Amino acid sequence: MSCDKKEEKSAKVENIEPKITENGAKIEFPKVESVKFFQTETIGSSALTADITAPATVSATIVKSNEGASQNIVLFQNPDLAGSYTQLIQHLITINQIQNVNIKQRKIELSRVQDLQQHGAATGKDLLDAQTAMSMEQTNLSNERAALIEHETKLKEGGFQADILRKAKAGTAYITCDIPENDVSKIKNGSQCTVQFTAFPNDKFTGKIDNVADMVDATTRMVKLRVSMNNTDGKLKAGMFGTVGFGVSEGKNISVNKDALITIQGKSYVFVKNGENGFERKEVTTGDQIGDRIIVFSGLNNGDSVAVKGVMQLKGLSFGY
Repeated sequence: MSCDKKEEKSAKVENIEPKITENGAKIEFPKVESVKFFQTETIGSSALTADITAPATVSATIVKSNEGASQNIVLFQNPDLAGSYTQLIQHLITINQIQNVNIKQRKIELSRVQDLQQHGAATGKDLLDAQTAMSMEQTNLSNERAALIEHETKLKEGGFQADILRKAKAGTAYITCDIPENDVSKIKNGSQCTVQFTAFPNDKFTGKIDNVADMVDATTRMVKLRVSMNNTDGKLKAGMFGTVGFGVSEGKNISVNKDALITIQGKSYVFVKNGENGFERKEVTTGDQIGDRIIVFSGLNNGDSVAVKGVMQLKGLSFGY
């Protein structure tokens, strides 16, 4: 019976399982065809620009006085700022009066009394009265300057500078918005921005960044930004709501597609193509996300090919889950 039995040969099964080495850091596929499933991109340093948007309000508009006043009228959205600006102007007028009229007059009177006393025509009391009058005017000047600083500070907290408002041309609108503290270094005075208003949903307006406030809100960690716009047609009214948008350059950096990145236990990784049929896991240090790109500060080099499709499968092979 053994002579009649034909020897059976078992077919050799080809191994298609990937080879995992170095604690999952390296993955090698037996066939090049298997690697075709994983799409990659070649990375390099490039300049990235992000569009930052923030809710905004028309905080003030400048209109011409119909009564022929020497200064234009500032219409504020915030009544407290309106009060501070009005009082600031009044203090400036008073300071000018004290400096250029009152003190000059007191100096003349004091000089006259001193001359009369030298010639015996004035008493010591007359001299003391003249000196006291001079001191009172100087005290009044100091008080007015202190009050001026108080109202100037309130305007600054609202995103305004008193001297800018006083010199502003009629037909100007000022928009204020709050931006996060970590974006302050990216903002440049004089840069252009776009503004869209709820009242004009189909229109885009262009403005210029005038000022970044000198203080950070202790609670929200936000910084106030002021934008000036042409409003000669009077379309923009104090109190209108809108949205400010401006491009922020992140400089030239290596970046990867957000789909390339995985995070395990607080660490970030990508998979770099290694030869024709393998990948190597690389730990990276990342920065901000700009659109679909994530800035990478370390861990990658220009020219690396990084997996952007099939990343979850590589993650499973590398970490075992």
